[in-house]
Amino acid sequence: MHPDHRLPQSSPANRPVGRTIDPASAERRVGRHRAPEPPRRGPARSVPGRIAVATGVTCCLGLIGVAGVGEAAPPTVEVREALADRAVVEQRASRDFTRAAPPTVAPASPVPVATPSPTPARTKPPRKVVRPKHPRPVAGLDQRQMDNAKAIVDVGRDMRLPRRAMVVAVATAMQESDLYNLASDVLPESFDQPHQGSGSDHDSVGLFQQRPSSGWGTVAELMRPAYAARAFYTALADVPGWADMSVTGAAQAVQISAFPDAYAKHEKRATTVVAALS
Repeated sequence: MHPDHRLPQSSPANRPVGRTIDPASAERRVGRHRAPEPPRRGPARSVPGRIAVATGVTCCLGLIGVAGVGEAAPPTVEVREALADRAVVEQRASRDFTRAAPPTVAPASPVPVATPSPTPARTKPPRKVVRPKHPRPVAGLDQRQMDNAKAIVDVGRDMRLPRRAMVVAVATAMQESDLYNLASDVLPESFDQPHQGSGSDHDSVGLFQQRPSSGWGTVAELMRPAYAARAFYTALADVPGWADMSVTGAAQAVQISAFPDAYAKHEKRATTVVAALS
């Protein structure tokens, strides 16, 4: 292309029409809506640099605004001194607490240990003497007489009477009934009871020939050897000084027999029988 040749000028219709700004209108816009821009100094900054600066400024302004809203006025001199004193006190208390000696705990006393006591030797209980129900007869007695003598001795033992009382009782039964449990010919009802013969001495019954009419008991009671022996021992215990009397004197004090000296002849045999049964 020839240098003198120029591109054809665009028509006025295609060129952008420049805007004519009214100075008064521009002044009004600046005064009412925005502040005039400060004069620029130095070379123009690039767009990224402007964005970074603007962002930093915005963050600083936000922090300043938050600090201004949330924080109170700086503490006065008095407040700072009070806070400093409090910090010193807390530091001392902390030091004192950490340096304080641990509490002294008294040592626990040793728990006494129970020493097992030696096991006591087992003592065997005394053997209960088992007496035969029908002991062997002695002193010329038969089995029935020996069994009746045993009943008399057993009652005396139960009443915890001395052997002397048993000898008196056995000697009396030997004289009165020859140690047989007798019925009475005068009392027909006596034959309804277990008996080993009969007698005819008034209404006397049993081993001791005790009379129901004299208040010793009923016929049925007096015909039981154990009851008859207990009745005799009870009457003997009521005799003052009976233990110092002879066998005859003690028996007579209970029986009041027409033959008071008849009991003496049975003392030796009665002693032998009681010894065998005791």
